[in-house]
Amino acid sequence: MIRRVWSKCIEVLPPKHVFVATDSEKILEHCIINNIQVLMTSRDCLTGTDRIYEASKQINAKTIINVQGDEPLVGAEDILAVINASEKNPNKVINAMCPILDEKDYKSTNIPKVVCRPDGRLLYMSRSPIPMDKTNKFNQSWKQVCIYAFPLQALEQYANVRDKTPLEKIEDIEILRFLELGYDVNMVKVSSSSISVDIKEDVSRVEEEIIARSV
Repeated sequence: MIRRVWSKCIEVLPPKHVFVATDSEKILEHCIINNIQVLMTSRDCLTGTDRIYEASKQINAKTIINVQGDEPLVGAEDILAVINASEKNPNKVINAMCPILDEKDYKSTNIPKVVCRPDGRLLYMSRSPIPMDKTNKFNQSWKQVCIYAFPLQALEQYANVRDKTPLEKIEDIEILRFLELGYDVNMVKVSSSSISVDIKEDVSRVEEEIIARSV
């Protein structure tokens, strides 16, 4: 799964600029075997974003693009969309989103749902089905796709918070910490190609999609 995500990243960036950040010896070994650059971090990181900040101290970059390793069907064009948005807005936190096509995904607590202002700035993200109408039926919604762009200064302030912020802790959605710290998060629309692996059952779902799409 990690190798698949890495392979999509190097379609849009030179391999010398792509790293896997991990605290796992098993993943370290996997990366070495597959000639993937890897940065080891501590096991004490509160979230993946805190891990990204720790890894960023080992490289020289003003903006960090984070593509989570549990997005094995992520499209190279979607990574590029986030990079392009970051280049146009280098001081903004960027995150990707796509339409929810299935009511089951809409009601799943494993999938963060996204609500934005008309200009694309994030209003809120929740594991609850939002927005919801009075009839409690699925209408239209968006879900988070775990591709991000972090300006180094924002990432540093994020990581200097020693505990999860209140809403971040309740929802277990790390992007909420940026909102609670007063940052705007610009959401970028991408395709619905990616399926994140959040629970064991997602693995078979992804494998079926790989066969169906011949990717």
